[in-house]
Amino acid sequence: MAYQLRRQRWKYWLGMSACAIAASVTTEPTAQTSTPVSLSQAEIFLELNHTDGDLGLHAAIDGQPWKSIEVEGPGDSLLLSLSSRGRLVPHGLTQLAFESAEPSFDELPPARFFRRFPEGRYEIDAQALDGTEMEGVATLSHILAAPPGNILVSGLPAAENCDATLPQVRPPVRIEWDPVTSSHPDIGKKGPVTIEKYQFFVEGAGVNLSLDLPPTITSVDLPELITNLGKAFKFEIIARTTRGNNTAVETCFTLF
Repeated sequence: MAYQLRRQRWKYWLGMSACAIAASVTTEPTAQTSTPVSLSQAEIFLELNHTDGDLGLHAAIDGQPWKSIEVEGPGDSLLLSLSSRGRLVPHGLTQLAFESAEPSFDELPPARFFRRFPEGRYEIDAQALDGTEMEGVATLSHILAAPPGNILVSGLPAAENCDATLPQVRPPVRIEWDPVTSSHPDIGKKGPVTIEKYQFFVEGAGVNLSLDLPPTITSVDLPELITNLGKAFKFEIIARTTRGNNTAVETCFTLF
């Protein structure tokens, strides 16, 4: 279910991304402009799953159709190189969204993760179909929001995770949490945190609901239509900071 929920929010937030990974492509030389064009989207950010205890590196990139793209981290370290080939070359690609694998903290402690992906400037360079160079810059921060806390499901404390004893409630269902105002107490760097938005996801049998909420809204009333479709539900709350990083918590509840 966690995998399905993750797929749901990626589709919702980024849309369906298309990419082809291949070796270098030989094409006829084309004229290039002297001034690179800015990518319309260039984001490199972190996502912490506070419930499961893991971290991942995420990216969201977009611009005019391109045939190759590279991502470099601090110190000009090449992280990613993609090229289209064959019939895809003249058609081009636009969106690219990815997230790294997210091993548990037992396998990859946060300190090692942060050394692997240091703070700083991440450069994205792409080549458009006509040879125009495109570029974007993202600044990665190690400041993560504290997890949304004091989560209530219709007034009952939420379970620590979906394997714990779950709250049983009757419709209508309201889920609420305290505003996030500080950085994570244990993971990442300490520093000021401003929430850009909360993202809320809920799923169950035949149910997939996704919401973006302004930072002033910290509660969701589930529509009756949703609670009529099942008895067991999983939900996720993400606190997204203005630096781009996400902190997620997941839990479940049942109806009776």
